[in-house]
Amino acid sequence: MSRPFLWAHRGASRVAPENTLSAFAAALESGADGLELDIHLSRDGVPVVIHDETLERTTDGRGAVVAVTLPQLQKLDAGSWFSAAFAGEAIPTLAEVLKIFGGQLRLNLELKEFHAGVAVLALLRDYPAAEVVLSSFDYALLKRLRAMDDDVPLAVLLDSGNWRQAVQVAKELSACAFHPAVNQLHRPMVDVCIRAGIPVSVWTVDDVGVARSLIRAGVTGLFTNDPGTLCAAF
Repeated sequence: MSRPFLWAHRGASRVAPENTLSAFAAALESGADGLELDIHLSRDGVPVVIHDETLERTTDGRGAVVAVTLPQLQKLDAGSWFSAAFAGEAIPTLAEVLKIFGGQLRLNLELKEFHAGVAVLALLRDYPAAEVVLSSFDYALLKRLRAMDDDVPLAVLLDSGNWRQAVQVAKELSACAFHPAVNQLHRPMVDVCIRAGIPVSVWTVDDVGVARSLIRAGVTGLFTNDPGTLCAAF
């Protein structure tokens, strides 16, 4: 059985707080091939790495990320919610992640908002060695980014709705990948993507048995919270 490309979902988020440098370092150590991370803008327009639009779930801050300046964000604790061992863990900037991991792992940057995408495109010019994919559930956002950049790798995310329409968007964008949720995946979807020459990576898969069945079905990549376990299985 061929080894899938293993994306560490928000880093090795089973063993370290999601979307932190510790989670990304753990993913690298585990043997992951890439990192999946989420991007928002700070109040002063800096791309930072955090999943939610708000701070409450994964930090000791409150309110919207976009309402807080970078210096204020960097004072927050993004680790204690996970474990006392990670107390004081900071919200990373995307620039930090690119500098540390950009030459070692492929980076999948999930975008929620167009202006964040514009800021990311500008930042990527400073890191030409970084291998990056920009993904989103917002297909209009992806189309606007494609209009700005003919070459940037884009991936289409799917969690519900018309999968054929989503695959068609991927074709129109010349997307490098299609990323459906595991509960949305079925063989006709994979077959259509294979015929279109679009690799399929599925999220989020932590079970080895499920992972193996997906690979047999033609999936080539997996997003996992537990890259160490899946790396050991393939």
